[in-house]
Amino acid sequence: MPPPSEGPACSAFAVGYREMFYTYVLISETDGDFYIGYAQDLKKRFEEHQLGKVLSTAPRRPLKLVYYEACLDEKDAIAREKSLKTGYGRKYIKRRIANHLSS
Repeated sequence: MPPPSEGPACSAFAVGYREMFYTYVLISETDGDFYIGYAQDLKKRFEEHQLGKVLSTAPRRPLKLVYYEACLDEKDAIAREKSLKTGYGRKYIKRRIANHLSS
């Protein structure tokens, strides 16, 4: 059997690879509030937040990435962002990261 880095399974994955869209949650270490957003390049977007290039989070730095989800379709990521911004969505986030919030 070929190693995982070779063979048809990896080729199929590489051929079928699609870009992902991320819905993410940041928490402000200044005020403890959440910021919820979506991005295609999560690493780049997080760096923009940390450098103060995002107006809505600049005064709330430093920020910590505490949760994210990956979607294959941008519309799904946007819909999930909107869902997480509701009261129910914020409760979901708090339950999902309860261990982090209690530490």
